[in-house]
Amino acid sequence: MATDPTSYRQGEAQTLRGVLDEFEKSGSRGQFGAREGGVIRCFTCRNDFTPAEAPVQSLRRLEGASDPADMMAVLPLTCPRCGTEGTLVLTYGPEAPQEDSDVLAALPRADNPPDPDSVGGS
Repeated sequence: MATDPTSYRQGEAQTLRGVLDEFEKSGSRGQFGAREGGVIRCFTCRNDFTPAEAPVQSLRRLEGASDPADMMAVLPLTCPRCGTEGTLVLTYGPEAPQEDSDVLAALPRADNPPDPDSVGGS
């Protein structure tokens, strides 16, 4: 498994716990949750903020090996209110709760998305 939580090889087997452990080792120890109206709640300070207030540096997609409907995105964030670094886990697809879909839809587009050929390169 990759040591940098934002890099991985296409097709690499990943678990949610493994990805969260990688982010935690790099300092993302807090947790966030999606709330109604497309806002994010910091569980450290209990304040809500919009996705635009905490730019997303990376996004890790996970899909279940045994169940492709297990579609999740893990985003490292920093709370704009208290500075906590942590992760937000969202589900996407037809089974996703409305709150998760609203937050995903509100995420700003990446200015410089990674080149797919360079992701996870050595």
